[in-house]
Amino acid sequence: MAKAKPAKKTTSATGQIRIIGGQWRGRKLPVLHSEGLRPTTDRVKETLFNWLMFDIRDKRCLDLFAGSGSLGFEALSRHAAEVVMVEKDTAVASQLTRNLTSLPEAPGTVVQADAIQYLQQPAQPFELVFLDPPFHQELLPRVCELLEKNGWLADNALIYIEREQGLALPALPAHWQLHKDKQAGQVIYQLYQREQC
Repeated sequence: MAKAKPAKKTTSATGQIRIIGGQWRGRKLPVLHSEGLRPTTDRVKETLFNWLMFDIRDKRCLDLFAGSGSLGFEALSRHAAEVVMVEKDTAVASQLTRNLTSLPEAPGTVVQADAIQYLQQPAQPFELVFLDPPFHQELLPRVCELLEKNGWLADNALIYIEREQGLALPALPAHWQLHKDKQAGQVIYQLYQREQC
């Protein structure tokens, strides 16, 4: 009798995200199952991109905790000039790359890196930044500090923050002004605008 093979860790695509607007509206992209991966819901995404309706086209965007790529691919579909997606998990980053290559001539880049380490290097400023870090890891304070300190933000940049309910908002730079604010279930999501110092 043949021996049963040991179970392998699942690295196959087990879910999907849907692009809800723009040139690839309705397109579904596979997503790997990974612990802590929490794609932004369509409901939240629709509200966010309604807020950003006139602020996506031809903008440089940074999706710092890319995960499923839900926000980055949505921005690309809506004609962002460039989207850089940073993802720490190697397998998840590989899936992002596969999804990116399936979209014709999408001006995106996937960087497999830890977000904190990535922000230590010299930067070219971005006009829109998505911050949707893993919950319960208290990453936002350090990330916001590095974005400001190391020149990652253009004048008047927009910064989207998604966080769990009950997490105190970190002290943000005084010139980050709250532009929009909403809650969906256990998720609080906010849009800030960086005013020139």
